[in-house]
Amino acid sequence: MTTPWAELELSRFPEDPRERLRAWDASDEYLLRHLAEQDVPLSGTVVVVGDRWGALATALAAHRPVQITDSYLTQEATRANLARAGVETGAVQLLTTQDPPPGRVDVLLVRVPKSLALLEDQLLRLAPAVHKGTVVVGTGMVKEIHTSTLRLFERILGPTRTSLAEKKARLIFCTPEPSPQRGAHPWPYSYELPDGLGPVSGRTVVNHAGVFCADRLDIGTRFFLQHLPGSSGGQRVVDLGCGNGVVGTAMALAEPEAEVLFVDESFQAVASAEATFKANGVPGHAEFRVGDGLAGVPTDSVDLVLNNPPFHSHQATTDSTASRMFTGARRALRPGGELWVIGNRHLGYHLKLRRLFGNSELVASDPKFVVLKAVKK
Repeated sequence: MTTPWAELELSRFPEDPRERLRAWDASDEYLLRHLAEQDVPLSGTVVVVGDRWGALATALAAHRPVQITDSYLTQEATRANLARAGVETGAVQLLTTQDPPPGRVDVLLVRVPKSLALLEDQLLRLAPAVHKGTVVVGTGMVKEIHTSTLRLFERILGPTRTSLAEKKARLIFCTPEPSPQRGAHPWPYSYELPDGLGPVSGRTVVNHAGVFCADRLDIGTRFFLQHLPGSSGGQRVVDLGCGNGVVGTAMALAEPEAEVLFVDESFQAVASAEATFKANGVPGHAEFRVGDGLAGVPTDSVDLVLNNPPFHSHQATTDSTASRMFTGARRALRPGGELWVIGNRHLGYHLKLRRLFGNSELVASDPKFVVLKAVKK
């Protein structure tokens, strides 16, 4: 990536030489160019929110910024990109969306996230630290910035306008002012599940902002809950890509002797899963882990993996995440262990599972979804 100050070699995490998606886009370049051309004073506490793969934090490392992200993979990419640029990791303070934000923010740079709820949550959390002199600049691709995006900035921080578009990217300029009309913080959000979902029928689900389908149960998860494996004695179960944890919680309720590991790369998701589990007084043992799939889980140590893999990485459609999840599951499963997957019919997961496991069984299907099972031989 070419910045006004240096050429940077950047990569996503985990690195994959076959990956064609870049670790930055035109909106990152536009923001950095604006900061340099307008000689924006990058003094005091500089906060970067929503940095996708550490491109902004790495480019601005000389100003010792604070990066706030919901993504474990982003944090790891940032560490790797800083090292590649010859910058000590300590030059950037790495915070998660679950950590307390800085008490004062002098420059706030926001990479607009895909989730409007996550943007609302983060602006509300940061608003008390923003003062009249704070420089606030947002950035995103034109397709990511909507009227609702601008209204959020205006309601929570102050008057907002946008730049002209360049290379399909746009900047957001916000002038902070006292705003007593921000309203109550709506997150986390809780609701009760409907009947017909087995052990979790009528149970409470807790969602932090940014978690997939945070205000309702999505139809894919509903279908999965209706076709989960039956009870088979105490076992080690993983809810892989757990989201709000409703699938793992269902298994824990059905199988009190099971040890359930909830894992996701989203800090918001794992916090939601833990809150969901605790809200329902579920018996048994559970572990909650933010990480890169099943990396760090011992080989041949798991009996059952339940997985609803995402097929988007921010705005890009990709099957690389699903492939890594399936590969990690095969390694972590004991011989005879099972991977159960829910996915859209058109994604063709059965072909990937057959190549990897040598088998794939259709458990259930409807016009939109399939539930598949693969067994480690």
